[in-house]
Amino acid sequence: MSNVGEVRQQGVKVTLNGVERTVKYDLNSFAVLEEIYGSVDNAMKVLETGSIKAVRTILWAGLIHEELSDDGTPKISQIQVGSWIGLGDLETISKAVKAAMDTSTPKNKVPNSTPISDNPQ
Repeated sequence: MSNVGEVRQQGVKVTLNGVERTVKYDLNSFAVLEEIYGSVDNAMKVLETGSIKAVRTILWAGLIHEELSDDGTPKISQIQVGSWIGLGDLETISKAVKAAMDTSTPKNKVPNSTPISDNPQ
């Protein structure tokens, strides 16, 4: 059985526009979603409404790790990601996004973990 860190690093594989890609959410992805929706929870709530725009935006956030410029900005746009998805793909993509999000967010405290403080002593 793989540990949670390994699962997070693997992400969820999807084929978009004939190219296999990995949807995964890291700190950058979560920061982008926070900027757009106010919080990751809000992003998931909007996704659950079936919003096509939310599917595109949240998928894009999960793909930005694959295509970063030297300064860390994404090389792919939401419009580009949207062009890779047909309307018939929305349900499959939504499931992949939710699965990738689930593997990226902690559900329970890790046993024997040490709390991290913003104010180390």
